Amino acid sequence: MKQVDDVLERQLTVGEAIRTRRSIGRVKQEEVPREYIENMIEAATWAPCHFNTQPWRFIAMTGDGRKLLGDGYGKVMMAENPQLLGEELAERLQKEEQKAMRAPVVIAAICSPSDDPRALIEEELAATHAAVQNMLLQAHELGLATIWRSGDATYHEAMRSHFQLTDRESIVGFIYVGYSDLPEKVSTRKPVEAVMSWADESK
Repeated sequence: MKQVDDVLERQLTVGEAIRTRRSIGRVKQEEVPREYIENMIEAATWAPCHFNTQPWRFIAMTGDGRKLLGDGYGKVMMAENPQLLGEELAERLQKEEQKAMRAPVVIAAICSPSDDPRALIEEELAATHAAVQNMLLQAHELGLATIWRSGDATYHEAMRSHFQLTDRESIVGFIYVGYSDLPEKVSTRKPVEAVMSWADESK
């Protein structure tokens, strides 16, 4: 774990990580150390969750393993375009499969709800989303670039079936991970006054 330890010596504060993290959609194909990915997943598992259900699981795809996602995109495309045949179908399949190759690592984040009768599905999903945010922040601290991709294909039944999800499971996104191949991004947010109000008896 030396590579992780070396990076952690330059730790960001939580506030710095939150404010400086950006979604980066273009990364180099440079290999990412396996321990960095494991470190990201460990951070994800510390997300808050009701009743400590820990309703998540993750699939890290690298190298040829990314074909798992590429084939999933292909199956969604075929389900939505059953009229395609021959060369046109082959071209579309190749295009869809390449979507999974845009980063050296892609992590499927899956909400796997608990059987605890107290656990609401809405809260299980919220916990899994929080886990993904933890993962993104940890990646940023490690000097990695990420983007959380979703969209219609993520939730399509063909994708669910391809990833062999149970009836209660759902994919909440695909996290693309690598080293940035873009200039540093500057972003802004609405001022606090625009998004909050006080409910204060003393006022």
